[in-house]
Amino acid sequence: MKKVITEIIDIEKLVPGGQAMGQLADGRKVFVWGALPGETVEIQLTKSKKSYAEAIAINIIKPSPDRVEPRDECYLSTSPWQIMSEQAEIHHKTDLVVESFAQEGIDVPKKTILGDGKFYNYRNKMEYSLWWDHDTAKIWPAFHRRGSHQKILVKNSSIENPAIWQEAIRVIDQLNATGDEARRYQSLMIRCNQAGEVRSALFAMNQPHPQMPNLTDNLLGQSYSYSPNGFFQINLPVYEMVLDQIKNEINTDKVVDMYSGVGTIGLSVARNRELYLVETDKHAYGELVNNCASIANAHAIHAKSEEALEYISDDATIILDPPRAGLDYKVIEQLRKIQPPTIIYLSCNPATQARDIKHLVDTYNIELCQPYNFFPRTPHIENLVILKKKQ
Repeated sequence: MKKVITEIIDIEKLVPGGQAMGQLADGRKVFVWGALPGETVEIQLTKSKKSYAEAIAINIIKPSPDRVEPRDECYLSTSPWQIMSEQAEIHHKTDLVVESFAQEGIDVPKKTILGDGKFYNYRNKMEYSLWWDHDTAKIWPAFHRRGSHQKILVKNSSIENPAIWQEAIRVIDQLNATGDEARRYQSLMIRCNQAGEVRSALFAMNQPHPQMPNLTDNLLGQSYSYSPNGFFQINLPVYEMVLDQIKNEINTDKVVDMYSGVGTIGLSVARNRELYLVETDKHAYGELVNNCASIANAHAIHAKSEEALEYISDDATIILDPPRAGLDYKVIEQLRKIQPPTIIYLSCNPATQARDIKHLVDTYNIELCQPYNFFPRTPHIENLVILKKKQ
């Protein structure tokens, strides 16, 4: 049996990524889930490396005044910042964006993270594991325990739209009524739109994922069709706030959306301009083509962004919304070479965003660096940066 290692430490601060940081008795830094700055906690190590360790707080000896009781027993798996007040979350996320840029040598003004004030019941998509509980002789929804491959059964969850949780219980009640087995399924995926329409599918082990009927949603008055299986923003009211800001920043007749997905950014903010939308995923590209069908000046391009560099021009506004890993270096080099007048960079990872922007600040001014709270009660941050070419 693996030895359980515990230690009592003081917590110094939160770090980009969402964990709290402290120091072990042997001098190594340790990154802890379930702890807050200023606390003294007992931790259990989950990973031990030569230069650092990771852990989970198992006993709060001296609590922070910002600590609150989490709503969900499963909070560490889904939304580990349920342990702090909403005001503390706003404060820490605001500071973490500034810190991410400072680590790359970039000073940005501190701007309070923006949201719609809704900290729960906001997610429009969830994926649940399934777990057979011997005590109740029933299948239950489950999540993976943070820091391990173990599953924990879930009897309530409050970050998703209530219609999603209700659908999860309906599907699982049906499985229990028919005597089905949890081990047959990889997961249960459920999505809903803002009107409350729900789509769900059980993903069977070693089988192709079933395709669900499309959903539709409106953004800035425009209707979008998308597959529940594919990528679509999970917090649409806050996403609309970002789209409004982006729309105000466009002052060219040509716009290029380099990581367009199903087209929600480009088509929402620039459908009346010459618009080029680049997407590599074949399923998202299919939805993009459908969403562009009635717009003569919108051109869908099926390609990786780093293979569509010719669309970056010196008379276009460039929109970037890459995956968490950030921009391919070929895209950065093309931006440096062509120098379009405006670059709009939306990111779900301020650390890689700052890393990329470091290569552009010699020729661009940062006109805006504004974080948005797309993912309340989690450490995730969406950040919008507007770059304007220096004169």
